[in-house]
Amino acid sequence: MGLPTGAILGILSDNLRKRKSVLPISNSAATGWAKGLKIKNGGEQVLYTGHMYQLMPSIIALSSQMAMLEDTPITKTMPLGRIANKFVNLSFFMGLLAPADVRVEVDGYLENVAALLQKAGIDFGYLYNDELYSGALVYDQGLDPCFEEHAKVVEKMFKDNGVKRIITIDPHTTHMLSSVYPKVIEGFGIEVKSYLEVLAEADMEVLHPQTAEIAIHDSCVNARYEDIVDAPRQLLEKAGYVVKEPSMAGKATHCCGGPIEALFPKEAHKIADARVEQLHEACDKVTTMCPICMVNIRKAGEGKLTSVVDIAQYLAKAYL
Repeated sequence: MGLPTGAILGILSDNLRKRKSVLPISNSAATGWAKGLKIKNGGEQVLYTGHMYQLMPSIIALSSQMAMLEDTPITKTMPLGRIANKFVNLSFFMGLLAPADVRVEVDGYLENVAALLQKAGIDFGYLYNDELYSGALVYDQGLDPCFEEHAKVVEKMFKDNGVKRIITIDPHTTHMLSSVYPKVIEGFGIEVKSYLEVLAEADMEVLHPQTAEIAIHDSCVNARYEDIVDAPRQLLEKAGYVVKEPSMAGKATHCCGGPIEALFPKEAHKIADARVEQLHEACDKVTTMCPICMVNIRKAGEGKLTSVVDIAQYLAKAYL
């Protein structure tokens, strides 16, 4: 029976058009991580989260619900759910089901990224409540007209705030702004760099040398589309970590299965299981650099992997 992909994609696109995000979250959930960090408001160079990390608790809740509903008669009612969602934000209930510990964890990763940039002497601001979701997930699902409409809104947000340079945090947002926006928006000329590239170029001093062995999982988007392969390894190795490479790494990395989980949970889990086997052969401790990869590999790695942790946490231990 499977899931009604049309209804699910319809809800996501309706949300983006009506509420500016595929799974709308509160301002406090989107920006609370920056509280107390003394990041200036705006400026020509900003740290742009694209809301990907902040959305993970809701995405986990959504994926869990979809996995339980797959191949059940309830899926037949989802088209009605899309109609209801146009009037009542059903995504709000995903927030209620979202695991609170994941919210604390992903906020911590964002805090680490900002602290690392501050330590490196990078001058940057943050748009706080003006910041919008990048549209990455609707683009990944092929909803091009909806994505292009939203991309223009995001570009206006940057222009209205006088932004000329953007530092991104996750691979999907990096790819959107570096490679996709320039294709769909004529004259999109804002400079974009991943925070990993910025930190690698800054050549920070290591304050607390590390010795642990960790397997590195490359994001498909980072490695294949944006050629961001050397920077994370450079930062980890300088810190003293022993980076263990799985059988498929760099531009030949294996997908985590995450991008299709909301639509095809069983297939996504098979892909993730295969990747976990490769990573486990290299090391039982794994570092990721994408929130979607982190969640999917961690779930598939239960009982096999000792830990699956975002690279920002490993870098914070060494450089802060």
